[in-house]
Amino acid sequence: MNATAASAAAPIDYQNLRYDYRHHPDQDAATPARHPVVVVGAGPVGLALAIDLAQRQVPVVLLDNDNKLSTGSRAICFAKRSLEIFDRLGCGERMAAKGVSWKLGRVFLQDAQIYEFDLLPEEGHQRPAFVNLQQYYVEGYLAERAAELPLLDIRWSHTVVGAEQHEDHALLTVETPDGSYRLQADWLAACDGSRSTVRQLIGQESKGRIFKDRFLIADVKMKVDFPAERWFWFDPHFHRHQSVLLHMQPDNVWRIDFQLGWEADPEAEKKPENIIPRVKALLAASPFKDAEFELEWASVYTFACLRMEAFRHGRVLFAGDSAHGVSPFGARGANSGVQDADNLAWKLAAVLRGEASQALLDSYAREREYAADENIRNSTRATDFITPKSELSRLFRDAVLQLASRHPFARTLVNSGRLSVPATLHGSMLNTPDSEDFEGRMVPGAVAADAPFAASGRQRNWLLRSLGADGRFAALVFGDGAAAEASLRALAEAEAPVSVVRIPLDDAHALAAQRYDARPGTTYLLRPDQHVCARWRSPTAAAIRTAHARALGKT
Repeated sequence: MNATAASAAAPIDYQNLRYDYRHHPDQDAATPARHPVVVVGAGPVGLALAIDLAQRQVPVVLLDNDNKLSTGSRAICFAKRSLEIFDRLGCGERMAAKGVSWKLGRVFLQDAQIYEFDLLPEEGHQRPAFVNLQQYYVEGYLAERAAELPLLDIRWSHTVVGAEQHEDHALLTVETPDGSYRLQADWLAACDGSRSTVRQLIGQESKGRIFKDRFLIADVKMKVDFPAERWFWFDPHFHRHQSVLLHMQPDNVWRIDFQLGWEADPEAEKKPENIIPRVKALLAASPFKDAEFELEWASVYTFACLRMEAFRHGRVLFAGDSAHGVSPFGARGANSGVQDADNLAWKLAAVLRGEASQALLDSYAREREYAADENIRNSTRATDFITPKSELSRLFRDAVLQLASRHPFARTLVNSGRLSVPATLHGSMLNTPDSEDFEGRMVPGAVAADAPFAASGRQRNWLLRSLGADGRFAALVFGDGAAAEASLRALAEAEAPVSVVRIPLDDAHALAAQRYDARPGTTYLLRPDQHVCARWRSPTAAAIRTAHARALGKT
């Protein structure tokens, strides 16, 4: 199926979609054409970064060595923060509508449920805690959005085979069906996955820990009347001494992860004759034991928690799996990669526009290295709990599980994958420390929290929808009256390029006031990626100017 020939009326089979290779004039240039940004890799991270740059009016070339999207479910759990980022990129609504929303998880020991948990018990968020959506849908929707942007040039079947670092650019050699050509990039973003070619070409590597265990992923298609929940079994009778995870996906597809052990033969385990009996045994122990099913896709993977020592190397910046990798439990891989893109895009745009120096790109590396370490730490703990490697650790794990059925304190020790939340960037060089007392989680470095928002008395909207539509910094000013007017005057006198969002202190905005610990005049300065960088009870123009400059890496 050709992408250009796909009918808008008929459902698109994203797993079998093929994109046309096109010969580009750059291939015939006498000297290598130069572009502000070249992104390598059209997975979720590369597409998100390229779209974000193009929306910020930065011309970007996106190269991919293939002409199709991913196959199988792969990354399936996309967190609230990723959906909020996709909203800003113009395709969040499609993903939320197509995805299976869930927030309830159940944990079992052998045949008995020991407890359940609710991921997002509080109200007042536009997006759910998670949606389950196969990676090929995410990539497909992003690719369609990318095709709408005139400043984004996607080149399918363009394989990077050479990368050279120069003082003011990177020089790429690109292989195509028509032969090779060369490209120059002011900045090169490597989003080309865990086996990153760019990383190898510049002589870098990822280091960390590989866990001696294997898991089988099976995508199973079946129609059953069952709620969208996450079920995790420890040592079930249908798969003794191992773990099993079950998730619902769109299109009546269910994702099942079976722990196999290190000695398992990956090729043998992927054969249908070995997968089908495992699925039948699980179904026999479930509420849909008589369901008919068909196997759609399968893969075997090994746990690994790895990262590059540094995410910036001269003119080359790494994001997503090319920079860091974690085990799949906790949904930290794709979600953290999308947050990498969210962090990097506005900083690249600011540097290219001359609004900031390259120090701002160093902040990208430091901030996302910090976030990667947090994800690796959580992923490692989950993996050690799920797959204990000694008799003592297994005894501890089993004792915790048995206690968890009766004692709430033990449930905090159960780790079937601490689910992804955005990192709070404590200690970032871009943060302005508080000089006044505040309560709550909206500290400098935190991602701004959503809340119901009705601008100028209009119908209900959402706060995050009102931020940064123009790609600039935003200031939240709470309340009316003299204190709020004084904060607004300070913003005007600061003459910083900041979009101002006023939030009344009334019943319609009570959740926003609570989440931001707001009083009349309280002001928050938010970066273009919606992270808090400063906050005041009553700001001065000088304080705003200093905080804005600091958030651009100038101090």
